[in-house]
Amino acid sequence: MKIGIVGLGLIGGSLGLDLTRLGYHVIGVSRQLSTCNIALERNIVTQAEVDFAILEQTDLIFICTPIESILPSIENIIKYLSPQTIITDVGSVKGSIVHQGTQLWQNFVGSHPMAGTANQGVESAEFDLFKNAPCVLTPIRNTSLTAMETVAKIWTSIGCKMYNSTPEIHDRAVAWISHLPVMISANLIYSCINNGSQELVKLSQNLASSGFRDTSRVGGGNVELGLMMAQYNRYELLNCLKEYQQNLSKIIENIEQEKWTVLEDILTKTKEERPNFLK
Repeated sequence: MKIGIVGLGLIGGSLGLDLTRLGYHVIGVSRQLSTCNIALERNIVTQAEVDFAILEQTDLIFICTPIESILPSIENIIKYLSPQTIITDVGSVKGSIVHQGTQLWQNFVGSHPMAGTANQGVESAEFDLFKNAPCVLTPIRNTSLTAMETVAKIWTSIGCKMYNSTPEIHDRAVAWISHLPVMISANLIYSCINNGSQELVKLSQNLASSGFRDTSRVGGGNVELGLMMAQYNRYELLNCLKEYQQNLSKIIENIEQEKWTVLEDILTKTKEERPNFLK
């Protein structure tokens, strides 16, 4: 099987490393020739070009570009492909991608591996990035079952735990556990540096330790990715932010009114439930 990867950043590069190690013929496409050369030097891919025409003989293609480039990438490659070629993507938003992607290409399957690091670029690609990572397939009514099985088989082969969902439910779930945390974390940093006292800011920076490091990590990461989360999952993210705001108001009210028992119940509940999100 020949597998194509469009976009050789952290995700595409790490995917290439794992697939090449498994013996697949991996063909990479990047906008930058320098990225292609690095991918070849590191054995991330078997072949690499800046020209989409190199994908002509592929059986399966992973679109590993930023969200905004997924559909344009599909439009650019399909003229080179056999009708049997399967296309999937790795975008963290599915509702705005899957329906249009399937209209463009009948063998399109939406997928989303929940894996990554704070690093970017092909230089950051690493083996086993997807080991034990959840990966969601988001079929719709006319998604090819054969294509789904093939995509699931490849993700499973590099260590992913597979789940199926609708694009809509997927987007609601990732809004809560991925996109909302980015905005909350970013607001934590933003609030700390905009509290009106440079002396306080400086002391806070000097005192910040593991708690701040853990809670601020995703808010201090990839700006482009955070912005695209907000743009492409806007509706679900806004709903989550509003509900989060309501719950935060309840906590503020409990502290203002010294309802310590109620606050203790909330903290006890969150302590009990946290492990269920970290399996």
